[in-house]
Amino acid sequence: MENSSQRRFGSGRLSLVRFAVFATAAFVMSGCSLFGDDEEELEPLELTDIEETLDVRRLWSKKLGGGSEFLRIGLSPAGDGNRIYAASYDGNVSAYNPETGDLVWRTKTELTLSAGPGVGDGFVVVAGYDGDLLAFNSEDGSEIWRVNIAGEALARPVIKNNAIVVYTIDGQLRVFSAFDGSVRWAMEQSVPALTQRGSSIPIVVGNTIIAGFDNGRLIATDLSDGVTEWEAVLTPPSGRSDLERLADVDGALAAVGQDVYACGYNGLLAALAAESGQVLWTREISSPAGVAADWNNVYTIGNQGEVIALLRRNGDDVWRQESLLRREPTAPVAFSTAIVVGDLEGYVHFFSNFDGQPVARERVGKGMISGSPVVMGDKLFVQSESGVLAAFEVRLPERSEETEDDAEEAGEES
Repeated sequence: MENSSQRRFGSGRLSLVRFAVFATAAFVMSGCSLFGDDEEELEPLELTDIEETLDVRRLWSKKLGGGSEFLRIGLSPAGDGNRIYAASYDGNVSAYNPETGDLVWRTKTELTLSAGPGVGDGFVVVAGYDGDLLAFNSEDGSEIWRVNIAGEALARPVIKNNAIVVYTIDGQLRVFSAFDGSVRWAMEQSVPALTQRGSSIPIVVGNTIIAGFDNGRLIATDLSDGVTEWEAVLTPPSGRSDLERLADVDGALAAVGQDVYACGYNGLLAALAAESGQVLWTREISSPAGVAADWNNVYTIGNQGEVIALLRRNGDDVWRQESLLRREPTAPVAFSTAIVVGDLEGYVHFFSNFDGQPVARERVGKGMISGSPVVMGDKLFVQSESGVLAAFEVRLPERSEETEDDAEEAGEES
């Protein structure tokens, strides 16, 4: 198979040279205004007043620990239906009651954390900046094991069937045993000389892991043994310079039923069949943030910060919202009747999933929101890089007695 191989995990850390390459890429992608002729044109679009037609309420907010301003690491909340879990840059891993925000437990790892938590099967897993991978008991926060995987993870670990899926920025996708942290299998893809700072979180559909890589490939592998089932090239590298050849699949992936949606930088947004990799449709849309999907639409963020909705069945345009240009919106998430994104100033924006009009706006704090908001049940959870976790809900209008009486009369007449 071209440019891919599988191997058992070996030792060796990411070199300082490669770290410099990643840092340089992040600088190039986010700091181009230094080289522009008109700096004002490259400033984030200023927010304007909106008419709030969706009643969004902040339930609570908590300080998780130390912040990580503008480092774009992979820390975002995760839930298991009963609790919401979050980790801070300075090493705290915490569990909260999602209704009240009461702290259930907190474990201090004394590490600098870069990704997580992943939650599932009674485990909570986080990754450290220096290559540490730690697993905790989700009930009480007690540490079960820790291993060093010799690579930085910027994508949240994924837990399924007592297996932990971890993707690191050196191009390795590995599966570990949830019981003791031992490696079950590993796959490695080549990493281009220049990449963006970030990693796509793998998704699991059935027993298949689907992951995006920095060389523009989307690869599906069997969770049990790592055998490759199919691969697709979302972004064939092209151009003369390393910058022109950027092909990362770093953004969020989405799946609805047996359909998978993914988007690469300088490439395509594609819908594929999860079982075969067959391309169902494509659009020439480049996104560093990735995609989200509901039963009707696919949502993504354009390179300049446009929020875009496409029909899920064929990729046709539904609406496009340009009020967040250059505000670095996160990957979108569907919540209630809205599409939600965070931005670089800590604002959380709610747009109608019907026509893209802004319907509400809240603020977590002054810290950048770099991770996608997370939905659990009827609540939305957002973590900022300043180390704050906030919970929101949508208040639906109460039905009046007259409305209820009318509904009862209509039922009796029918």
